[in-house]
Amino acid sequence: MEKQQFKAESQRLLDLMINSIYTHREIFLREIISNASDAIDKLAYTALTDDKVGIDRDQFAITITRDPENRTLTVSDNGIGMSKAELEENLGTIAKSGSLGFKQAMEKNEDIDIIGQFGVGFYSAFMVASSITVISKKYGEDTAWKWVSDGADGYTIEQAGKETPGTDIIMTLKADSEEEKYSRFLEEYEIRSLIRKYSDYIRYPIRMEVTKSRPVEQAEGAEGEEGEDKTPKYESYTEMETLNSMVPIWQRAKKDVTQEEYETFYRDKFFDYNKPLRIMHSSAEGSVSFKALLYIPGKAPYDFYTKDFKRGLQLYSSGVMIMENCEDLLPEHFRFVRGVVDSQDLSLNISREMLQHNRQLTIIARNIEKKIKSELKAMLDNDREKYEQFYGAFGRQLKYGTVSDYGAHKDACQDLLLFYSHKQGKLVSLKEYVEAMAEGQEKIYFAPGENKDRLAKLPQVETLAQKGYDVLLFTEDVDEFIPQTLMTYQEKSFCNVSSEDLGLQSEEEKKQAEEKTEEMKGFLTFVKESLGDQVKEVKLSSNLGSHPVCMTPDAGMSFEMEKYMKRMNPEFAFPVGRILELNPDHEAVKTLQRVMTEDPVKAKDYAQLLCYQAQLMAELPLEDPYAYTQLVCKLMN
Repeated sequence: MEKQQFKAESQRLLDLMINSIYTHREIFLREIISNASDAIDKLAYTALTDDKVGIDRDQFAITITRDPENRTLTVSDNGIGMSKAELEENLGTIAKSGSLGFKQAMEKNEDIDIIGQFGVGFYSAFMVASSITVISKKYGEDTAWKWVSDGADGYTIEQAGKETPGTDIIMTLKADSEEEKYSRFLEEYEIRSLIRKYSDYIRYPIRMEVTKSRPVEQAEGAEGEEGEDKTPKYESYTEMETLNSMVPIWQRAKKDVTQEEYETFYRDKFFDYNKPLRIMHSSAEGSVSFKALLYIPGKAPYDFYTKDFKRGLQLYSSGVMIMENCEDLLPEHFRFVRGVVDSQDLSLNISREMLQHNRQLTIIARNIEKKIKSELKAMLDNDREKYEQFYGAFGRQLKYGTVSDYGAHKDACQDLLLFYSHKQGKLVSLKEYVEAMAEGQEKIYFAPGENKDRLAKLPQVETLAQKGYDVLLFTEDVDEFIPQTLMTYQEKSFCNVSSEDLGLQSEEEKKQAEEKTEEMKGFLTFVKESLGDQVKEVKLSSNLGSHPVCMTPDAGMSFEMEKYMKRMNPEFAFPVGRILELNPDHEAVKTLQRVMTEDPVKAKDYAQLLCYQAQLMAELPLEDPYAYTQLVCKLMN
């Protein structure tokens, strides 16, 4: 028996794969089981196309055998097996895939789905095994063959004894080290867990002898003596158990899956005890075929808005899990969606663990995004109560999605946004706001702040309400970035009522306001000098309704933006210029104007009091609350 060497390029690839490509050692079992499934597929297909092949399809199975004493783990199948030449061709040359060759030979048959498309999956076992023995007998041949390799010095092939067709992969595990406990792959619990995680939907039963316990029956009429331990006794026994469920729920027709089955799968798969709000079960055929089962959760996970949250969908190739969180399938703005995608058309790299950013994946991701948007829009239009429940949990994420990447995803998100309407007293979409705009209204008005009840009392909101105009009350940090991103909605521009011109004055009214300002120029100068650097400017306003004053920001940034920047990056935050606006028709302002000539000192106190009031109404902190209290007491006396 002569030892044969791997080809030089195969040896280099083997070293690279074992040390670099596969980042999770546990996937070796997935690869070996997938190969076994392929082998059974080939024999099943041969039986379909050759009447002389008599095969009982119900007998197909993959068997796992543990031998902790000898540190071996064996995966056996009763598939088509390999001849000597095929062992040399498929295992002697790395990256030579028999599965791929078989698939190419029968591409026109739509019923066959071979998982393995590259020839390195088998060699992932060398990440955990010091040596591998393959005993295989090709269906229809009389001789079995044994292939043995330690992954470093090549391999040997010799005749072996095996009665039935199929293949046994015998892996002798490496000795445990400080970095890795290889013996864990011999533990019953670990194997059961790996199969449930990666190979639960292999179409053939994966069986393993498991240990169970049962109570020992006492002899009839036997009674324990006084003081004897009467605790029930148990004995251990073993039996073969099927570890995988075999048929993925997403591969079944929708009509054959009950609501309870959908919900049970969701709870078990994604560890959420709450029912999902929406279930999307779809199948796509065309240039890329795939099946998807997606869920919109009812509540946000505790870590959803943190960097620790892992977005993405579980990705399967023909029922074998390739990636637990495939981020490329799910856009950031829909990161709350959970689910699985299964496609046999994806191009995988040699590890079958990482995806190439290829055209097929892009097509699937685009289809999924459209499906999610369509489902959310349908919920918004037809089940408002449920949508608002969803929005309470994930609305902020849609807002982040709107403004992220310089608005690249705004078209996917803007029609799904909701804001509180001051006029209607409820959440409304931008579309609903525009449709309900009063005659003559040309802008989408919004007021940013921390509390909608306080915002509703802003002077500008009161003024707009008197004209029948609605105002959207923005109470989240991200809200104010949305108008800046969208710029317009249905050709309507946005207007921040706290910092922008409301556009309510006619040309004649503007002219009268300018004349009024010129007339009261001395008064405005007095107030500005009284307040000093507390304000950048003092001016008159016709937008204050029944209020005497308000504080507005200088052009460039709002007060809410100032607060946000101070929270996020206090070292680089800077205060926005304050502009004190006065209502010339209000009695308090008229009183101030009169006292200015009678008692300038007292007038300065009045000016300061109005400034404090304006700051409080704008939800701005007072630099010296004590001074404010003293001033109120002084004026009362």
